[in-house]
Parts: sequence; C-alpha cells; structure tokens
Amino acid sequence: MLERQNTDYEKVVLIGVVTRLQDEDKAAEYLDELEFLAFTAGGTVEKRFTQKLDVPHPKTFIGTGKLQEVLAFVQAQEIGTAIFDDELSPAQQKNIQKILNCKVIDRTNLILDIFAQRATTSYARTQVELAQYEYLLPRLSGMWTHLERQRGGIGMRGPGETEIETDRRIVRDRIALLKKKIITIDRQMSVQRGNRGSLVRIALVGYTNVGKSTLMNVISKSDVFAENKLFATLDTTVRKVVIGNLPFLLSDTVGFIRKLPTQLVDSFKSTLDEVREADLLLHVVDISHPSFEDHIASVDQILDEIGGKGKPVLMVFNKIDAYTPEVIDPEDLVTEKTEAHYTLEDWTRTWMSRSNGDAVFISAIEKDNIETFRKVVYDRVRNIHVTRFPYNHFLYPEEIQE
Repeated sequence: MLERQNTDYEKVVLIGVVTRLQDEDKAAEYLDELEFLAFTAGGTVEKRFTQKLDVPHPKTFIGTGKLQEVLAFVQAQEIGTAIFDDELSPAQQKNIQKILNCKVIDRTNLILDIFAQRATTSYARTQVELAQYEYLLPRLSGMWTHLERQRGGIGMRGPGETEIETDRRIVRDRIALLKKKIITIDRQMSVQRGNRGSLVRIALVGYTNVGKSTLMNVISKSDVFAENKLFATLDTTVRKVVIGNLPFLLSDTVGFIRKLPTQLVDSFKSTLDEVREADLLLHVVDISHPSFEDHIASVDQILDEIGGKGKPVLMVFNKIDAYTPEVIDPEDLVTEKTEAHYTLEDWTRTWMSRSNGDAVFISAIEKDNIETFRKVVYDRVRNIHVTRFPYNHFLYPEEIQE
C-alpha cells in the first residue's frame, strides 16, 4: 500500500505550449493552476517556459532550441524536476529525461502524486495505487535503461523472460488484484448507502479548492479537513444535517480539475457514486477566480461523464468576500465593459436568470448570506421529501422553525 510522506520543497520549472487550440492567456492560466499543483505537491517554481507551436513536437514535446534553453537553466540553477502541462507519451518522457538529465513529470503524474500524499483511508489509497499502476504500465521501458546492456550468447538462450517483461507481469497482476479489491469495497459501500433509509441525499460538487469542505463544516457543524490547497479532500465524507426540524444527508466529494487524468476518473467512479445517487447537487463555485465560468463548464463535463447530468442543481457561488471586479475609469471612453468588470449585483442578475433562480451567493468563511442559503436548501429538501412522502408534509412547515 501507499505510505504517506512529508515532502521537502524542491526546485521545479514549468513548461507549457501555446497552440491553435490554446492561446497565450489560456496557457498562462493553465500554468498558474500547474504552479498551484506543484506547490501543493511540495515544489517551488523557479521559472516558466512557454513556446508557440502548431502542435507539440512528437519526440520532445517542445522544439530542440527551447529544450536547450531549459537545459541551460536547469544546470545553472540545479533544478530537480521539470513539469510539463500536458500528458507526455512514454517516448517523449524518455527523450526529454535523456536531454535534461533531471526528473521529468507531466500534469497527470503530478496530480497522481498529490493524490498519493492526500489519500488517508484504505479505499482512497487503493484507488490511487490503481491509477498510478495504470499510468506506470506503458512507461516501464523508460525506467530500465540498464537492460540495454543485456546480451544474448552462450547460456542466455532458451525460455525465460527479460526483467522488463517480469515487471510488466507483476504490474498487470497488481492491477488485477486492486480491481478485485475495489469491486469488494464498492459492494460494501453500496450496502452502506442502501442502509441510509429514506433521508434526502445532497452532494457537494465543484472544482477543487472552491470551499466545499469549509461549507460542509459551516452547515453540519463538523470538522472536515479543509485547507487552501488543491485536493484537500479525497475521501467522501457524509454527515447528517438538520435544518429546522428537517434532516438530510450531506456528502463532501473530491474536487474536479481541468485535464483530469482519465485513469483517475475511472478509479474514482465509486467515490462519485455519491454524486450519482444524490437527490440534489450543490454545485459550489469560487466566484473570486477569474475563470470560474470555465470551472463550471469543466465540472459539468465531468458530471456528464460519470452519469450525474440531469439531476436538480443549486448553484452556490462562494467566496463573495474575496471578489473584486475590475473598475473602469469614468473618464475612460475606450474600454468596453466585459465580464471582468461585473459587480456581484451584475453576476447575481445574470445567474439568477440563467439558472431560473437556482443560485445563491455566499461566503462560507465569513458566513455571509448563510441564512439565505439555509432557507433555499431547506425549501429544496422539503420539496423532494414531500414529493417522496406526500403524507408527511405537515411535519415540515414551509418556513424554517429553529
């Protein structure tokens, strides 16, 4: 099993490309996110490198000239790791490592590393280990370069397998074992979820680091681990919450991220069963982030992949205390008003009309507007409960009675 490790901060460089599908602003935004990922994993970013390419180089991802520039910086500053913003093929990783002579990892590997650090329960560790082995399997050849010195000849002929084949077999056996283990745990968790009876289930979903666990702590008065880093939550936490006299179950789930590795989506499907089986989704959004609308689109796409689309959703715009719009000078007659200049009132009007009123603006840390949030959630849960048990409506009044 995976062991938790405390990492010392190491020097890293970030490398990304500007392509036809990814302009400079988008590339810079992805590198900001990658820098936060690197910091979460235990790295300090010394420099960023970007290059304009129509498509990434098939052998070295970036051009050879840019790679020499990175090499000069890596040698001068004694950099330990080069992190690429997109997934590298096994051949690219091997070629780059040969040139730079330092650790070379990509975004997928970095996310897997953070998950390995953060996994606490046996279930989460099993899922992360499975994802890591699936990522590792096609990359084993690059790790056994000493095998290039193997020779045939007298005493070396006949049946047998090389060390690389042995390793592949061991990894495949391990993957098969972990998949069986996950099926067993899935069955146990399915029984657990079935035992929760007739209570309405609500799941908190959203991008990573938007404040889901903080909101969970505020509503349920519990002590779920929350931190201003990416992927602070890996294990689904379920709490019974009572608003007024109406009880329901609230689940805190793992946060999503753009360019989420497919291995992780697959191995965390069982954690996301909480989302699939929920009666209502609270989609938490960090409105203070400049690209929060892109985050919403990413979460919607992943929900679609895991079968959570089509459920009732309440948009919860968090961190209103940290939101500051750009201001246009009254004498400036050239600059056009864009979404960057929207005030909270503008966003409230926009999203209220977009979501048919299913939006609420709060600050979980400052507890701004929490009472309005509780009232909205109470109304939604009451409606679901009364629909399911029509003769129980008199138990739960339309107004919250504390």
